[in-house]
Amino acid sequence: MTPLITKPLSSWLVAVTAISSSLWWSPPAAAYVDPSTGHSTAQKVIRAFDKPEHNWLPGHRGVDLALEVGEPVLAAGSGVVVFAGNVAGTPTVSIDHSDGVRTTYQPVFPSVVEGEHVTEGSEIGSLAHATDGWEGLQWGARSGPARDEYLNPLSLLELPTIRLKQI
Repeated sequence: MTPLITKPLSSWLVAVTAISSSLWWSPPAAAYVDPSTGHSTAQKVIRAFDKPEHNWLPGHRGVDLALEVGEPVLAAGSGVVVFAGNVAGTPTVSIDHSDGVRTTYQPVFPSVVEGEHVTEGSEIGSLAHATDGWEGLQWGARSGPARDEYLNPLSLLELPTIRLKQI
């Protein structure tokens, strides 16, 4: 009797894993820019993302980017402005994007209005003075059906190219 499997089982597992990986995984599209510069990679992060284990626990649900008061803040991606106003005394802009992500920018004096369509890199306002003691632009991102899953907004950007310099 001839066995049906002529290759070792491990070879078949490797092949199936490779095929399923290529079907289920694809790299994210580069669809966002740093809202402080318009570049496709982050330029100057001054406070990192620190997602809490549960949404009600303390943490930092976005990143802070170096930007001076009065400088323009740009839309990280194309979308529709869903909020432009104050949240607990902090001027804020929120944009819904077609991929289901909502980005939020604080403290920003808006130059846009709710319902306005914006394009990636377009000016949405200017940086206001901090209301919480942290300087710079606070940039956040959320996804999910209820927009309750906090994302590291830097994950929306291209990975930086790292080059080693010979000494």
